Amino acid sequence: MKRCVLSVRGNKERHGVAASSLQELHDKAFKILNVDPTKEPVTLVLAEDGTIVDDEDYFLCLPEDTEFLILQGNKKWAPTTVDGGTAWLARESVEMDDVDGSDSPRWKVLAAQLKENLSNIILLSESDFQTLIDVKTEELSTDMAMSPAKTEMLKETLQRLLDRHEEERQCKELLQLYLEAVKKDTIDGPQLPVEPKNMDESDKEETEMSHKTQLSNHVLRILKEKRMPHLSLSNEQLEAVCAQDPSTLSADLNCSLQDAQQMQTSCQEQLQQRYEQVQCMNSLANVSSNKRKDLA
Repeated sequence: MKRCVLSVRGNKERHGVAASSLQELHDKAFKILNVDPTKEPVTLVLAEDGTIVDDEDYFLCLPEDTEFLILQGNKKWAPTTVDGGTAWLARESVEMDDVDGSDSPRWKVLAAQLKENLSNIILLSESDFQTLIDVKTEELSTDMAMSPAKTEMLKETLQRLLDRHEEERQCKELLQLYLEAVKKDTIDGPQLPVEPKNMDESDKEETEMSHKTQLSNHVLRILKEKRMPHLSLSNEQLEAVCAQDPSTLSADLNCSLQDAQQMQTSCQEQLQQRYEQVQCMNSLANVSSNKRKDLA
């Protein structure tokens, strides 16, 4: 017996059957799909590429779970791929039409896609990741028919993917800084390493001015919505957060004073780490310059 999948052109329903021969598959297909071959011609083709299946030996060579399509009358097979995609993507796109066309929130559409096939996660963008992360675990768990524990694991996985993408971006930025340092060193000669800025020893006047500077709505939104906001802020934005009065930051974010101070500590550590990385890049540039001189 061979497992087969049956469907009719123009109908989204798919039926699983088992057949030991091509004739048995025909008989079951006509019965299950309510097709009468005496009224109009019926053709059995492969759903993947439209190959007509009318040879018993060829049928027996096909793998398990092959999908067959019933074409009635003068209907012709047409490819279901979209922009180089695959048939399964096209089918899921059709199945999601009802959801996409409704007024459902974006996260419900994404949850339905993952519920249908979890491998669809590779098609999601970073903004889609963040959208799902921001949904309450209970609501997402209900829509995806998953336990709260598994749903929380999924959200943590999405967050790790976001963090990894951010780390990759930072690595690219560091590489660019290194290349620029090497280029500048080649033109102007070796430069002394730039000492990292110590936020604790900032000029008093500049600190007082920074305290009076209000954080932008964009920065505040990142601080409120991101689990690890310090990874999404630029150096200037990190400095601005560190310079804020903790009580003011607590009021702006509607959080406790302790949480605000912890956030500033994370921003300070991230900023210091970036300065150390820049210093490391400058040191590497100097080493490269010295090696070139030795070779010369």
